[in-house]
Amino acid sequence: MIIGRHRNTYATIDLSAIQHNINVERQHMNDGQALFAVVKADAYGHGLVPVAIAAQEAGVDGFCVALIDEAVALREVGITKPILILGITPVQQATYMAKYNLSTAVGDLQFLKEAQVQLEKSHLKLRVHLALDTGMGRIGFRNQKDLSEAIEFLEKYPNEFDYEGIFTHFSTADSSDDTYFEMQLNKFQNLMEVVKKRPKYVHVANSAASIWHKKCGGDLVRLGIGMYGLNPSGKEVDLPEDMQIKPAFSLSSELVAVKKVHAGDSISYGTTYTAEKDEWIGTVPMGYADGWLRRMQGSKVLVEGHECEIVGRICMDQFMIRLPYKMDIGKEVTLIGENNGKIKTAQDAADFAGTIHYEIVCSIAQRVPRFYKK
Repeated sequence: MIIGRHRNTYATIDLSAIQHNINVERQHMNDGQALFAVVKADAYGHGLVPVAIAAQEAGVDGFCVALIDEAVALREVGITKPILILGITPVQQATYMAKYNLSTAVGDLQFLKEAQVQLEKSHLKLRVHLALDTGMGRIGFRNQKDLSEAIEFLEKYPNEFDYEGIFTHFSTADSSDDTYFEMQLNKFQNLMEVVKKRPKYVHVANSAASIWHKKCGGDLVRLGIGMYGLNPSGKEVDLPEDMQIKPAFSLSSELVAVKKVHAGDSISYGTTYTAEKDEWIGTVPMGYADGWLRRMQGSKVLVEGHECEIVGRICMDQFMIRLPYKMDIGKEVTLIGENNGKIKTAQDAADFAGTIHYEIVCSIAQRVPRFYKK
């Protein structure tokens, strides 16, 4: 992907905010719990390597990713702390993961059987975390029998496997209704009855569970969206007063063209917007190829502290906004962040788009450069 370094559209990532959020989480955790920073999906759009290095400086105990390639990228920049791959990985890559001293989620016995043959031949040991499906419906063991067989297999082959962890994931830990959460917790506890010897890490707490469900315990917290300063619950449940986290992501562009249009003039593809009177229109060099998708038509950005509506369809590389008056070319346009005392958040964008703030920040394309401040 070519990065657009010669246009004034960019994201700014505040690494000090990320470190602040890690410290806030530390103060909220139980004694003895480890903290793994979740940096999958390019650190939720914030930048994998810079965020991981900042998190390491803040004292996290390890990292979680989704892909083997993400984990290897961290190893190649010198990160030696534990790295857990949360997604199911191809069994053909078992020795490759072992070579890089990675931990991988395992959700079925067949993976272990096929991996054992490869690992024995290569004289390598693979770290594994057994995944339990307690109601997410994604990956993992679903009953005691299958789980028992997997544990017995791991114990039979200590030279090929380091049985490092066991975990589950709660699908409604961020909800004000804890009915389904309680069902999942009960199922997890039921499955854990066959675990006679606990591995090093028994973990269930994502950002939401660590905030609102401390009773679920565990030896490890997987800090994801909270590390980036966003409320895991969106607007449904307020954060506790002692969880004063700071958003780390801001997104800016500028006016590259300003023109006066007249009543009856239409803007952009499909003539979905027609001026009812004379108006000043500004063009912003960012579009759906940059992750500001067409569904954001009608949302508002900030220019000189004014909320300016996106009019007409968002193009691949540009969109147009209605200005309150003639403004100079080069004026800053804020999509996420602060502008002249006014603030637009990722949550605001998510509310307009009918989605979650995770998707907003993860959708900002790689061709939008990231700049980092400490």
